[in-house]
Amino acid sequence: MRVTQGMISQNSLRNISKSYEKLSKINEQAQTGKRFTKTSDDPVAAVKSLQYSTALFRNEQYKNNLNEAQNWIDTSETSVTEIIDIMSNIRDKVLDAANGTKQPEDLAAIGVEIGQMKNQIIDAMNTQMLGKFVFNGTNTNVKPVVENADGTYTFNFENYTDANAVQANISDGITLNVNSNPISAFGGQANGQNVIEMLTDLENSLKNGTFANSDDALGSIDQFKEVMSAERSDLGARSNRVDLVGSRLTSQFQVLKNAKSDNEDVESEKAILDLLQQETVNRAALATTAKVIQPSLVDFLR
Repeated sequence: MRVTQGMISQNSLRNISKSYEKLSKINEQAQTGKRFTKTSDDPVAAVKSLQYSTALFRNEQYKNNLNEAQNWIDTSETSVTEIIDIMSNIRDKVLDAANGTKQPEDLAAIGVEIGQMKNQIIDAMNTQMLGKFVFNGTNTNVKPVVENADGTYTFNFENYTDANAVQANISDGITLNVNSNPISAFGGQANGQNVIEMLTDLENSLKNGTFANSDDALGSIDQFKEVMSAERSDLGARSNRVDLVGSRLTSQFQVLKNAKSDNEDVESEKAILDLLQQETVNRAALATTAKVIQPSLVDFLR
């Protein structure tokens, strides 16, 4: 087959065009630091990159869920600890009132103090986080303990069931109850009363200047504190679990980030060297083509 000048020109132009396309791609990689900017550049790597991005997004969402869970658990644990401490102070007041030397007015003064501490406990029961009551499960807009105009109380937390548990998705297929069971957090019941009912009776008895059942009061207080302490321990165990899952998610994030970088990033030094090399190839191709392709009949006859 006879090779014409036209065929040489077409082949030369086609090869130069391909060379410029490669130069453009390498230049783009050097500027962006990425192996590809669209799916068609490398479909397999692009699919992997999408999978890594999805995994990183899920990882970030799990970490956000963990942060919210930790805040909820920490808030609950702090409030339960506060209630336990107040109950310890009330126990000391009961022991003081039961020593047999107190006059009616002294007992009444102790009753007033216990009434104030009872109010502090109610405030702790009604703890909020970001405007949500933390001790009523999913009923976050319902106040656990409401004081009525007549001095009585409505105990909304006693309607709590396991169905009201607040759950957080903290990892693939793993959920965690982040709220405290208010019935346990507030000590359950002793002698058929919850802690507020017991303290109200204790307060009124002391204010009346009488105090005949110190042993019963001390026993109830100890029973309430025992149940509260068990709930606090459970909250502490869940807090530790959140820490462990958080550490694992942080490690996974770094692994995914590195894998994504390996899949789509280019080494800047290599990209620059490839760019310089391709520029040299282009210049050589242009120089060679200029000698092979004769621009005129006169040049061809030389």
